[in-house]
Amino acid sequence: MIGARVRLTRRRARSRGMTLLEILVSLGVMAMISLLIYGAFDSMSRGRRGEALRADRARQGRDAVQRIARELQSAYLSLHTPTNQALITRLTAFYGQNSTQYDRLDFSSFAHRRVVKEARESDQAEIGYFVVKDPEVDGKMDLVRREQAPIDFDYKRGGVVNVLAEDVERFDLRYLDPLTGQWVDTWDSTQLMGQLNRLPLQVRIELELKPVRNTPPFRYVTKVMLPIQQPLKFGIPQ
Repeated sequence: MIGARVRLTRRRARSRGMTLLEILVSLGVMAMISLLIYGAFDSMSRGRRGEALRADRARQGRDAVQRIARELQSAYLSLHTPTNQALITRLTAFYGQNSTQYDRLDFSSFAHRRVVKEARESDQAEIGYFVVKDPEVDGKMDLVRREQAPIDFDYKRGGVVNVLAEDVERFDLRYLDPLTGQWVDTWDSTQLMGQLNRLPLQVRIELELKPVRNTPPFRYVTKVMLPIQQPLKFGIPQ
């Protein structure tokens, strides 16, 4: 009889449900495990986002410098203007403005691309590169490209402006004068006191973008030679 009671007691103990304390302990353990799993996945996700942002920032810098260099190689000046000053409607120029942190460059170039078949457009255009404030983000500076086609009389304004690179820290341009062999900070092909009707032999481009998290700043430096040194003047009596 006693043995039967002991067996019955053990059977009831085994079939007994969990106590409130046991449930709370189980929930706490599950919550800790879930928190650890979430932290691991969140860390991986943030790492992927950071890597994608770094890759995008590096791509922007490379593409911007390559495009500037490519279009500078098509820079030109032309002396084909009407003798009557009142009839002048276009002006080719190469104008480089120096600033402490963000330089600016406007020039005439054979860089326009026709996107419409049989469009009555030439490959001549005004190209400008400069840095502006992002109107939507405080303290954010972006490198933009301006294109005006066809060329008009104001070589520093007009056209369509598009962003090339974001979060610019520095945009510096220098010009190699073929007459003096010296690098200068400014260039003006429209003024007698500048470099009248002349193009630089080379242009040095330095672009620096802000770092992403713990990375160093993204810095790109290159030099590009301008093949068209003399103004276009074929058909003009010497």
